[in-house]
Amino acid sequence: MASSEQLVGGGSVGGGGGGPRYVKMQSEPSTPLQPQSSSIISSFFSFRQGPTPESCRIFDELPKGTIVSVSRPDLSDISPVQLSYTIEVQYKQFKWTLLKKAAQVFYLHFALKKRLFIEEIQEKQEQVKEWLQNLGIGEHTPMVHDDDDDETVIFLFRDVPSSAALPVIRPALGKQHSMSDDAKVAMQQYLNHFLGNMDIVNSREVCKFLEVSKLSFLPEYGPKLKEEYVMVKHLPQIVKNDDSRKCVCCWFSCCNDNWQKVWAVLKPGFLALLADPFATKPLDIIVFDVLPASDGSGEGRVSLASEIKERNPLRHSFKVTCGNRSIDLRSKSGARVKDWVAAVNDAGLRPPEGWCHPHRFGSFAPPRGLSEDGSQAQWFVDGRAAFDAIASSIEDAKSEIFICGWWLCPELYLRRPFSDNASSRLDSLLEIKAKQGIQIYILLYKEVALALKINSVYSKRKLLSIHENVRVLRSPDHFSTGVYLWSHHEKLVIVDHQVCFIGGLDLCFGRYDTCEHRVGDCPPQEWPGKDYYNPRGNLTTMQQSAKPVFAMLSACLVMRCSCKRITKFCVEAEFAFAGFMKLIFSSSSRESEPNSWEDMMKDELDRRKYPRMPWHDVHCALWGPPCRDVARHFVQRWNFAKRNKAPYEEAIPLLMPQQHMVIPHYMGQNKEKEVERKGVEDNVKGIERQDSFSSSSSLQDIPLLFPQEADGPDGSGLGPKINRLDSTPGRSHPHAFRKSKIEPVVPDMPMTSFVDDHDSFNHHVKVSPDLAAQPGTKTYDLDWWETQERVDQNVSVDESGQVGPRVSCHCQVIRSVSQWSAGTSQIEESIHCAYCSLIEKAENFVYIESEAIHFAWLFLHCWVSQNQFFISGLSGDDIIQNRVLEALYRRIMRAFNDKKCFRVIIVIPLLPGFQGGVDDGGAASVRAIMHWQYRTICRGQNSLLHNLYDLLGPETHDYISFYGLRAHGQLFNGGPVVTSQVYVHSKIMIVDDRATLIGSANINDRSLLGSRDSEIGVLIEDKEFVDSLMGGKPWKAGKFTLSLRLSLWSEHLGLHAKEIPKVMDPVIDSTYKDRWMSTAKTNTMIYQDVFSCVPNDLIHTRAALRQSTVFWKDRLGHTTIDLGIAPQKLESYQNGDIKNTDPLERLQSVRGHLVSFPLDFMSKEDLRPVFNESEYYASQVFY
Repeated sequence: MASSEQLVGGGSVGGGGGGPRYVKMQSEPSTPLQPQSSSIISSFFSFRQGPTPESCRIFDELPKGTIVSVSRPDLSDISPVQLSYTIEVQYKQFKWTLLKKAAQVFYLHFALKKRLFIEEIQEKQEQVKEWLQNLGIGEHTPMVHDDDDDETVIFLFRDVPSSAALPVIRPALGKQHSMSDDAKVAMQQYLNHFLGNMDIVNSREVCKFLEVSKLSFLPEYGPKLKEEYVMVKHLPQIVKNDDSRKCVCCWFSCCNDNWQKVWAVLKPGFLALLADPFATKPLDIIVFDVLPASDGSGEGRVSLASEIKERNPLRHSFKVTCGNRSIDLRSKSGARVKDWVAAVNDAGLRPPEGWCHPHRFGSFAPPRGLSEDGSQAQWFVDGRAAFDAIASSIEDAKSEIFICGWWLCPELYLRRPFSDNASSRLDSLLEIKAKQGIQIYILLYKEVALALKINSVYSKRKLLSIHENVRVLRSPDHFSTGVYLWSHHEKLVIVDHQVCFIGGLDLCFGRYDTCEHRVGDCPPQEWPGKDYYNPRGNLTTMQQSAKPVFAMLSACLVMRCSCKRITKFCVEAEFAFAGFMKLIFSSSSRESEPNSWEDMMKDELDRRKYPRMPWHDVHCALWGPPCRDVARHFVQRWNFAKRNKAPYEEAIPLLMPQQHMVIPHYMGQNKEKEVERKGVEDNVKGIERQDSFSSSSSLQDIPLLFPQEADGPDGSGLGPKINRLDSTPGRSHPHAFRKSKIEPVVPDMPMTSFVDDHDSFNHHVKVSPDLAAQPGTKTYDLDWWETQERVDQNVSVDESGQVGPRVSCHCQVIRSVSQWSAGTSQIEESIHCAYCSLIEKAENFVYIESEAIHFAWLFLHCWVSQNQFFISGLSGDDIIQNRVLEALYRRIMRAFNDKKCFRVIIVIPLLPGFQGGVDDGGAASVRAIMHWQYRTICRGQNSLLHNLYDLLGPETHDYISFYGLRAHGQLFNGGPVVTSQVYVHSKIMIVDDRATLIGSANINDRSLLGSRDSEIGVLIEDKEFVDSLMGGKPWKAGKFTLSLRLSLWSEHLGLHAKEIPKVMDPVIDSTYKDRWMSTAKTNTMIYQDVFSCVPNDLIHTRAALRQSTVFWKDRLGHTTIDLGIAPQKLESYQNGDIKNTDPLERLQSVRGHLVSFPLDFMSKEDLRPVFNESEYYASQVFY
């Protein structure tokens, strides 16, 4: 027998702690049977059609069974057969224990005899048929019989003789209290009779006896746990191909109570119900998730499984409850029920691997990478890098592809120029993989069609037409669930459970971009048709005139969404205005959002008059256990949507999550790596329970501010491992700033010469902040961007600064979900907790890029894709409930009181990505969001800067500052010079160059409270470090985090490769003030001089904006809503004379894209909606 591995106690490969793990075992030769038995008995106990087909086999090599002990049952056992046998079975690296009574062994023997008898009759029938054919009586030609066949020998070994069972019977019927070894030897000999033959062990009878199924030994689902037949009644009628397998009692009316027999398979992450052990698709599945901390009676945490007290003493039942589901199951005896309850609770609650156990930040997923478990991450800046990597992964898919998005466009080109990359179109890529047999599952957000024009129904139809292997679900159902206000906002691509992509990028139009952020594309090369996208556009006259009409509808729909009882008036009003609204949509044309996404090659914007809006985003790839955690989230959401949308559609299957622990045998490893681990609870500390982070409300309140416990980041988990910037050979992806082809997901060659003086950190040399960035001054790893070299120069690497190194790191998947979005019993807001905890524990600086989610409220602009910006609240704010702002305030005040340097840099969009100018009559949504954003930042008693100014005065800007991004260029050669904001859509936070949070969630209540939009993110904490500087002192910066920050800053500041070392230290004055703040101020002044673009600090009222707009339209004859067109010549006065300057010449002084955020824009206006605007009727909670 081949070598195999054993499941033993101790830490597991994937998650840390005391779970099961696998170690290599020396195999022993199985007990030989009679000569030639393995070949002669091969036809015995096969299926009726002959030997067991490979596809129907569970075992592909012989298992080994050992009788460990023999014992008497309990005194209460009334079985006539007295003995119980403990049997240890080993198959490959799987090892499990069976407790079988002698009676069960006899039932197995009788079942094998029955099968033999049936097959012998069938063989006799075949012999008679053959004899008749030889006589010419049959329909077919005579068959030649081989006289050399020794049927006597064959039949001799086709049976497990009853004489083999007699030694088992004799001690089993005995009454003596002390058992000799005879019983053990007798049972061992009997086991060897059927465990020594492949066809016998693959028979249904033996598989049932051994408690195995097709799922038992699939390594991706983890170790083998309990399996057995149980009875359930919640499933529809199960069609059995073999009527003989039906329960005899089911023919009697007394048993016709809808209970059916199914095969239950328990795995570490789920409980699956199969039709029989040989089935592969589950009839139902419960994916384990975090359980409530209390059952409401004060008796402690809710159990995953519990016994049910039946009135009928002959019935033995238990229930399994997880999320919003609870199913009842029956077993044959009370003892088996107790075994099932214990096994299920152990599988679901055993920390740290138990999925019902809450982890750090209250997340469903534990921190990964605490051991060498293969957890890796790689970042991508902007769409080009991320889309190319996603395309490469899809092309390499071998089994499954999961895609989840808020908006998905099948005609999206993932590589550009699009004319040279026709095969990179998303629908083409998926079609190729589907035809290869790859199973593709796509989850789309089902929008309110009257409110949001992302046309998910078209995307669904287009995707379903590709191939039958493509399955698509849209969620939620608005009318049946009552969910109108919230969305599914995750952006995920998961390939083969091996690599996943997570972050801010949807696979849709307008998201592809490069670090140059071009504003024009005429003639089209990069952005075809509707991909030339700008959500900032003018409202048509018809749309503006319709706004007062929508106000009445808005009031009705607010009542509908806020009241449990829907009044007849509300329903009638909704349908009465629905036709009018559709008429508005069908007859209006807009600059920003197309009327139809079907004809994607047709332009919606005049490329010679209007710029596209550049798009800045950050995405991330994960490998190893974090990837499987993300896939688990997708599976949970898919199954929830399947039950709600298509419960009886067989073409849409339930999915099973893969276990994070990969069995070493299948990884080509001979021995599991022994690593030292510490429990998560020993390494982290919880957030201090301060007034601003506590809530007296119930856990069931919606929205929930915080879980009862929230752990901080794993401070010690960063570990002492100090490396140079080079990664593990064969696993890193380098990052440089020279142009080349991007190949981000291909394993790389090792790199050398990253660090000139790796040991310099040990000298503790103090470096002056003023000298740290000067040429000739000794620095720490300041030239690593230029010194990295390839061992193999034939391997292409990304040198544009948009793809990071692929490095090992600590990763924890975090999310925002609740009952409506994922079917969970608990509201999870682990993203919120992670933000607050990381900020509180930051030592030196926090860097944030945050946008707003695109979302539409039915009672707001029915044609506007709604965005929620940086919106947070302080302690005592009863409206805004997330406390990221409070965490920033407390951390800054602590630094001020301690007289320490601490920086917070926040980059956000300059304006909401809505349709309509700030002063347009129909753009109340734009002004409303601006109101809440300025309320968060600088206006009113609850704003951050207002409270800081009261205590810090002018020093406030030494601690925190806000910025935006802007780009410029010509629409075409010789065309007008235009500008547009670079829309900041990224959702990241970088802390101390050691930790990065990347995901889909924005800093607002919608994304962070858990009960609203569904979101997902990942916290990446470095465990590979490089020498750097922080505050002029040596600092160990994380390889992943540092490289991402430097890439972002080099893009925003317009730095060349040789200038990057000058921003290595993010907090010293020469970086923060002389480079970052100075660049933003200079760029802002230049854009103001050239364009007078909106927003700016010189316009404080709508009247002033109106006056400026009229002036520039009269002067230019045409401009954009944000005044983004430059005059042909700039006029300036010099020595009393008017001097004309080319605007492009003036714009040459712009460095990068960084500009100051206009804190004084519209400072004298009340931007809140008024009563005749539909936004007026929107509850403040939706902002």
